[in-house]
Amino acid sequence: MRHYDIFCKVVDNFGDIGVCWRLAKQLNMEHGIDISLWIDDLNVAKQLIPALDTAKRTQLIDNITIAAWDVNTSFEQAADAVIEAFGCELPESYLALMQPDNIWVNLEYLSAEPWVEGFHARHSTRGSLTRHFFFPGFTQATGGLLREHDIVENNRNIASGKQQQADFFRQLSLNPDEDSAALKISLFSYPHAPISDLLAAMADSATEISCYVPATSILPSIAEFFGKESIAAGEHLRHNNLSLHVLPFLSQADYDKLLASCDINFVRGEDSWIRAIWAGRPFIWQPYRQTEDTHLVKLKAFLDVFYSGCAEAAKQTVIAMHNAWASEQTSASAWQDYLGNISAVKTFTTQQTSALASQPDLATNLVIYIEKLHHNKI
Repeated sequence: MRHYDIFCKVVDNFGDIGVCWRLAKQLNMEHGIDISLWIDDLNVAKQLIPALDTAKRTQLIDNITIAAWDVNTSFEQAADAVIEAFGCELPESYLALMQPDNIWVNLEYLSAEPWVEGFHARHSTRGSLTRHFFFPGFTQATGGLLREHDIVENNRNIASGKQQQADFFRQLSLNPDEDSAALKISLFSYPHAPISDLLAAMADSATEISCYVPATSILPSIAEFFGKESIAAGEHLRHNNLSLHVLPFLSQADYDKLLASCDINFVRGEDSWIRAIWAGRPFIWQPYRQTEDTHLVKLKAFLDVFYSGCAEAAKQTVIAMHNAWASEQTSASAWQDYLGNISAVKTFTTQQTSALASQPDLATNLVIYIEKLHHNKI
């Protein structure tokens, strides 16, 4: 059995560890690879992996060995293949154990920018070692998107299964009949998003809206909008046509269910962005803010690729809503225009989900890539 080490440095709260944990599980479950996941912040990781005991240096969860990575970490040997997630820089003590026949892959961040195809699968050298660069992406000339083999079908079953949705909302201590006629929206964003603008636009919408907010760093902004000092999971707030439900921080499996159960999803970063695509529902993506507004370049590239072929009126409202959300000032008119085209956006999103799901997934592409590199070294 092959053994891979994955190194993950938690720099963006949940995005990095979210991707690494999903990848580790898929590599093990679908490809039979023995995985050790080295994490530099077990406390953050525990929020996504509730069974994690932060007092233990190593432990086995879901057949994945999870190990603490810090200044006290000692390594016995390098794995057949090591995945350096998002350029996190392998520790020098680990690099010292590596030989030229060890496969070293730097898994890059996801981007739809045109240059990605040209840089995917390139390499550089460090002494006798070769570092390979693996770029996720939206085309066949990239590494693909992280996707379990059954996630799209599972999401479609939830989206069309009223009983499944009702059971899920009851599990969250919500009454599924209370907001049955409302437009369901999930909200997960960075704190600098124009949250008050959005909530005001929702409250003034012509239709009833139920907004579901997992407990994250945006709760103070939501509390401020409702004139409260603080709010917590389990609270239900109302203003005009907006009913807002504060959820506990959700496991990855439950978050997938929430995305599939909602009509519109606000997502951020990388992990929730990909999951929103597989949910097949209209979504608004907030990229991670970068210096010199390079995140807006990433946003434009994605909108150009994903909504290519979308009816022009619907496409323009999607672009306008994304740009307003990213520029940190959302207008009621942009929101109403978006809702006015939501049917067309939904149809197109479903089509794009199917098209992207027909491509090979990232984990499969990664295994094939590593096996080819192994073969070439023999």
